[in-house]
Amino acid sequence: MERILFIETGTGIDVHGQDVTKAAVRAVENAIHYNSMPGIRNLLPDQDLNNMQVTVKLAVPLDKEKVDIARVKEEIPYGTVTVELMDGGMATSSGIVLEDKDDKNDLMYIVNASVEVGY
Repeated sequence: MERILFIETGTGIDVHGQDVTKAAVRAVENAIHYNSMPGIRNLLPDQDLNNMQVTVKLAVPLDKEKVDIARVKEEIPYGTVTVELMDGGMATSSGIVLEDKDDKNDLMYIVNASVEVGY
């Protein structure tokens, strides 16, 4: 990415089920959900939203190999999307195991996201 125009951050949690993809998708949703970029076209080459480049950085506590990258990319509606995974986030006790919620243990997964938009 030649120029970063803005960066948004978010946090996503899967309290039950230990689904790291669910937590990652929620982190991206949290990062972009409350934003509007009405002037973004004016900043992009050829004023084309498809010229936007987006880098999604995810700090994942466990099971990085289980993150469904394609599912995470679906959260970004325009441009070319790259997803980078790194160690981070948190796995901590939810205090209870709920078999009907597909819990394998009592851990909840917390993922942090940074979404960089530019060209």
